[in-house]
Amino acid sequence: MSYKIKIVEDRRTLSDFLRVPDLIYRNDPNWIPPIRKMVGRTLDIRKNPYFARASRELFVCYKNKYAVGRTAVFINPRYHVSDSNRLALFGYFECIHDSEAAGYLFQAMEDYCMKQNITLLEGPFNPNHYSEIGFKIDSFNTSPVYFQAYNPDYYNSLLKEHGFTIYKTLHTRRNDTIAEYVRNRYGEKFASAGTNRFTVRTLRMNNLTDELERVREVFNDAFSGNWRFLPVSREEYHFAAKHLRYVTFPELIVIVEDRGVPVGVLQCVLDINPLLKQLNGTIGPAKYIKYIRGMKKIDTLIIYAVGIKKAYKGTAVFDCLVRALAGMVLNFKKLETTWMSDDNLPALAASRKFGLVPDKHFAMYQKAIG
Repeated sequence: MSYKIKIVEDRRTLSDFLRVPDLIYRNDPNWIPPIRKMVGRTLDIRKNPYFARASRELFVCYKNKYAVGRTAVFINPRYHVSDSNRLALFGYFECIHDSEAAGYLFQAMEDYCMKQNITLLEGPFNPNHYSEIGFKIDSFNTSPVYFQAYNPDYYNSLLKEHGFTIYKTLHTRRNDTIAEYVRNRYGEKFASAGTNRFTVRTLRMNNLTDELERVREVFNDAFSGNWRFLPVSREEYHFAAKHLRYVTFPELIVIVEDRGVPVGVLQCVLDINPLLKQLNGTIGPAKYIKYIRGMKKIDTLIIYAVGIKKAYKGTAVFDCLVRALAGMVLNFKKLETTWMSDDNLPALAASRKFGLVPDKHFAMYQKAIG
């Protein structure tokens, strides 16, 4: 067998990079094809503001001239300030069930990292905190909801075989009868209410630029100090939120304010994966119209992010957000979460208020370099 690694430097190799998943999952009924154009947009160093302060390298593995694997390495120097290691992240790993092909990809990543004086490689991140994270380690016979990672079971074996070890586990949670659960436990009148001090409102689409700044401000404060979180710049957040209207509705984003100042945010999104599956990696005018109509029929809600400014931890802001979520879920059949850290005790306690039970589990891997 002949193997070769190429760095993505032109349209041909980029096209091969983007199409590798089609080979891996072509017979997998649970796979949700991403919009290839959107993946390319995220990885474009000229368009994505994340790369104003970070770098990336993309690799494709060819076996007998056919692209059979890919991976990416991201280096953000801001991690080096707060970590004793010089850290690099890897992501977008896809590979056929072939240990040699995987080995060539891992070696390419390590060689690149050594040239950049990196001492620790970990992932998968795609490419930052607001990304699909981890390799799934159970529930392989189920489809992911939006923003959940998905992979074959053998990926975990390939990483362990080539010297990677699990250093952190994550999980998602779900409740398949959420409206019924909330009605039975809290009643219809529990939903959204402010206090004498705090007001609760939904996102204002007529002033979206300023609204996104309010949300970003809260999340940057709330998540500072969290595992692997880096403050998001204005440009980064607006870039990521460009297609916000295609994954959620304004009433699914709640802002709690203290005398007009945003102090807490609940951001939920729709499980658009059934719609993405129908698009099959591309979108055009006819598909777009069908997609927009389909959004109104989605019955699964996803808690994307919840943040409370540190100065307001332990205040009534938490209760305001819980009540707001209770009001939202009355219109949905199922409630799911994106990835959660196993040691995030406040989030775990909050999830139990809504009967959310552990569902899928994910592993983060790392390997010392050099």
